[in-house]
Amino acid sequence: MDNYIKKFTHALAETGALFFDSKLFLKDGRPTPYFVNMAMFRSGRLGLELGSFFAEMMIANELIDKVDIILGPSYKGSSIALATSISLWHDHGHDLLFDYDRKEAKTHGESSSSKSLFVNKTFFDGCRIFIVDDVATSMGTKYDLLEKIDALAREKGETYKITGIGIGIDREQTTACYDEQGQLIPGKMGRDAIHDFISKSGIPVYSIAGIKDIIEYLYKTNVPVKVNGAMNPLDNKTKQEFDEYYKLYGV
Repeated sequence: MDNYIKKFTHALAETGALFFDSKLFLKDGRPTPYFVNMAMFRSGRLGLELGSFFAEMMIANELIDKVDIILGPSYKGSSIALATSISLWHDHGHDLLFDYDRKEAKTHGESSSSKSLFVNKTFFDGCRIFIVDDVATSMGTKYDLLEKIDALAREKGETYKITGIGIGIDREQTTACYDEQGQLIPGKMGRDAIHDFISKSGIPVYSIAGIKDIIEYLYKTNVPVKVNGAMNPLDNKTKQEFDEYYKLYGV
């Protein structure tokens, strides 16, 4: 495990961005023994630290010379895009543009004559975009963002290239399954959402770390992590619950 990934794992535990609880559910309705909330990197120091992990991921994957704009989907992705661009300049001397999308197009002020889908208006013909976000489960947010980018490209008559997508944590998890009435089928394994996304879009997906490696590292090194509201090293019971969950829904 690279040093920056170890630092990232420690930061997840120390901030409570990664935590375990017995009453957690994902957006798709499935129960989960753990959750990731990157909003816990909520100070200037922690924000810059989070940006440094994404910057290191880009450096490690030799992406810097292939990117003009770092784009984060609102809301959490917007702060990650800003923090990453600051860290790339502060720590590596690379000055890249950053941007983020709106939940609804702006129609007043400078956008009165043209609906603006992106805040900083950094896109230009032929630009290369790298998308950053906290986690990926269904990839739904990423599909939505690609549609907004395509819509802007059509409106402007320009071409934009998506170099890749970088996420903080890969949950390494399959999608949920539903019956004909749209009800969740508990315990049934769906598809590998990231693999499907790459196959459909042709866009590579990178992550700082996968959840399985993160949990293994925390467990073996006895790093305190929030479990049911208290900071303690991962015990055998919590680790076993994660392992069983991974067997059930992991890729």
